[in-house]
Amino acid sequence: MDKFEFFSKFNNAVIIINDKREVLYKNHAFKRMFADFAILRNFSHQLNFDICALDGEDVEVYSPVYQALASPQNFFACVTYQNSQKETSYFEITSIKRNRYIVLIFNDVSAQNNLMALEQEYKSLSNNYKKLHIENQNFVKIKQKAQSQAIKMVMINKMSNIIRESIDISKITNAALKELSAMFGAFKAYYASTVDKSFNLEEIYGKEFKSEIGSTIKFDEATYKLIVNKQIVVSNCLKEHLNAKQNFKESATRIIVPIYHLNQLLGIIVLLYNQKRELNDELGILESVSAQLGNAIIQAKLYEKDLKTVAELQLALKELKDTQLQLINSEKMASLGQLIAGVAHEINTPLASISSNNGIMSKFIKKIDNKQTAEILKEINDIDKEAVARINNIVKSLKKFVRLDEADLQEADINKELDLTLDLIRHETKNRIEIIKNYGKLPMIKCYPNMLNQVFMNILINACQSIKGEGQITITTLFEENNLVVKIKDTGMGIAQERIDKIFTAGYTTKGVGVGTGLGLAISQKIIQKHSGTITLTSELATGTEFTITIPGE
Repeated sequence: MDKFEFFSKFNNAVIIINDKREVLYKNHAFKRMFADFAILRNFSHQLNFDICALDGEDVEVYSPVYQALASPQNFFACVTYQNSQKETSYFEITSIKRNRYIVLIFNDVSAQNNLMALEQEYKSLSNNYKKLHIENQNFVKIKQKAQSQAIKMVMINKMSNIIRESIDISKITNAALKELSAMFGAFKAYYASTVDKSFNLEEIYGKEFKSEIGSTIKFDEATYKLIVNKQIVVSNCLKEHLNAKQNFKESATRIIVPIYHLNQLLGIIVLLYNQKRELNDELGILESVSAQLGNAIIQAKLYEKDLKTVAELQLALKELKDTQLQLINSEKMASLGQLIAGVAHEINTPLASISSNNGIMSKFIKKIDNKQTAEILKEINDIDKEAVARINNIVKSLKKFVRLDEADLQEADINKELDLTLDLIRHETKNRIEIIKNYGKLPMIKCYPNMLNQVFMNILINACQSIKGEGQITITTLFEENNLVVKIKDTGMGIAQERIDKIFTAGYTTKGVGVGTGLGLAISQKIIQKHSGTITLTSELATGTEFTITIPGE
């Protein structure tokens, strides 16, 4: 109807009904919002009250549309509308009565209701978020604290393990510097020991800084005062210490951790890094590390002092044993020299008489007419003459062997010295042991001949005693690579492998109680060492033993 076209401009849905409850007009908004219907009742059934005060008890009036029609005055209510797809919308329905017409205006408040619901939900979610945020912050703090404690425990445990596994100051401090560098992301870390009011750099982590070890480090008075007061110093600096050669390109964070044992300042650990951050729990870790390092360094120093003392005592004991061997050998040689001098004197007196008589006898024999008698006496005289010469040679050999008046280095022919020694032990080898000489061409060797003869004597006597019955002793000499080499090999009983390492030990003997003193080879080794040489042996049971003596030619 044209008279109702005014409502076509409304954004709200409008429907006009007469007093006979006939629908006379629907505007465009109404047609867009609601499904078309032929009977008003079908439309009214799709509407339900949301908020409305009911004036009657008639069931029909529970429908918002009929309530509006039945109301004697203008009507207002909040209603819900459910379409055929079961979708619900919210409307404010207002009825205006004009004569026999009733105008129903539907204001769509679905968006507003949804907005209110969303606002309410947002408010609830916001409150929950705030609670969760606070809880999360508390959790993060607890987590950070737990992580810090875990890092602290790991760090302390690592340090404890390092200290337990090593007593080496260098190893302990290097391990601590490595762990702290990783923890703080330090580009430089070092340990410096206390020297008066400065520090001496002893250990540094990072190969590129190794050249700085041994340098002196000084700090300003304020920093040094904090160190002396056992405080960890954290500061930003362009120069790591007063006597550093150059400045940093940009400010770096420097941590100085004093290392104390009781009230003694042992040194400091210095960490340098570029990352800016707050230090809280890390300071507690550094304090723990400082305490552990202080104890470790003191223990290591005490251990080093003990080791030094033990080494000094071992050296003193070795020198004492060497001196004892030298005294025994000197006394032995002196006694032997006196004995030989006495024997030589006692032998020379009757020998001179025998030699004189032998000379007279040789003249007398020439005057005997009986040729047969003269030949017999001449043969006896020649035998006596040879015996006198033999005795003279033995006496001379004994005197040469001891050489008490030859204490300085002398040049000697080692082949001749070996022959001299063999002459003196002929009673041991005669008719029993074959001596094989493989002498090389040797230069004159600067040595102590009497001492070397003593070595040869000891080895050869041992070789003779190890041969039961008949056997061989092979002596080889050569000069190679500017070294004199003497090898003495026998076909004796040999030495068990487990005894070879002890053979040069003073007092150790394989000959049994009362047979050997165990000093011969020990003294021999000292004599060869005095010549800057070596004496070694190889041996096999039931096969024999070979000694090898090597002495530098110059």
